[in-house]
Amino acid sequence: MKILLHPQFVKEFGKLPEHIKILARKKINIFIKNPFDSRLKTHQLHGRLNYLHAFYIDRKKYRLSFEILDKNIVRFYHIGTHDIYK
Repeated sequence: MKILLHPQFVKEFGKLPEHIKILARKKINIFIKNPFDSRLKTHQLHGRLNYLHAFYIDRKKYRLSFEILDKNIVRFYHIGTHDIYK
């Protein structure tokens, strides 16, 4: 799977707490093998962001949003708390 990184994603990733960065890398590795692995709780967003999907980095606060561009190509848009959707 090819993952493209939106510049905003790169900026937001750099600002994450170190323990969340480590967890995010682990979840991204799971995502590469299977984007809909049940451990990720991948889901489609609604409303004006309905072209995006998201998965959880941790159980409560952090998530990563992405767009499916092709069968094996996705673009990571945002990573952070629920505020990334505002």
